Amino acid sequence: MKITLLGTGDAPGTPIIGCDCRTCRDARNGGKSNRTRFSVLVETDEGKVLIDTSPDMRQQMLSRGIKHIDAVIWTHGHYDHYTGFGEFHRVQSHVDVYGVTDTLDYILDYVSFLKPRRHDVIPGEPFEIIGLEFTVFEVNHPPVEKAIGVIIREGDRKVVISGDTDNNIPEKSLELIMDPDLFIVDAIIPDDVGFHVKKHMDAKEATEMAEKIRAKEVVMTHLSHYYKPHEEAVATFPLGYDGMEFIF
Repeated sequence: MKITLLGTGDAPGTPIIGCDCRTCRDARNGGKSNRTRFSVLVETDEGKVLIDTSPDMRQQMLSRGIKHIDAVIWTHGHYDHYTGFGEFHRVQSHVDVYGVTDTLDYILDYVSFLKPRRHDVIPGEPFEIIGLEFTVFEVNHPPVEKAIGVIIREGDRKVVISGDTDNNIPEKSLELIMDPDLFIVDAIIPDDVGFHVKKHMDAKEATEMAEKIRAKEVVMTHLSHYYKPHEEAVATFPLGYDGMEFIF
């Protein structure tokens, strides 16, 4: 199993249009601060699965040489997590898509012209794609009513992707996500910028969550330009970057 962070940015990405902060300048100059919107690629010898379809999906697939996707799992219906699915136009149709009912109802109204094959999933109930076991779990990302994270298992290996969430993850979900080998966690801002984004975790909360579930390895994603330029920020935080790979 290989996990690739295709996009590690928050909703506007980095650099932000019109911003001239140090991090956005680093991004424009080709540094690892350059972050496209959130998407994760999961691969085995049997195929490829996308966790969310970033608005930057076309760029992400071209840069990684990805020619075909076997399935998509959507965590929720915010635009930065699904609107790139439209880039399959004249490339792929009838893609297998997975998500909770509320999310699929919302997104498929927009992408129905691609005739995706719908698979409604239930939190806590495993399903198999490309030889891996996937399980979704409920998180808290208001005002979305049914946002989810994703658990991926291969043998005794376990990867948890938090999805967009604050730190009020339901107890039932916490039980499911304990002891991951890798925790890919939403950490939109550092904890020292003077404000808080209520529907996401900051770096301090993400670190505390990782400790709570006893994660062996942690990588932070869905990152804003409020972090220092990447090469400075990684001295303090385990930040992901676009194209980062984990092989199990």
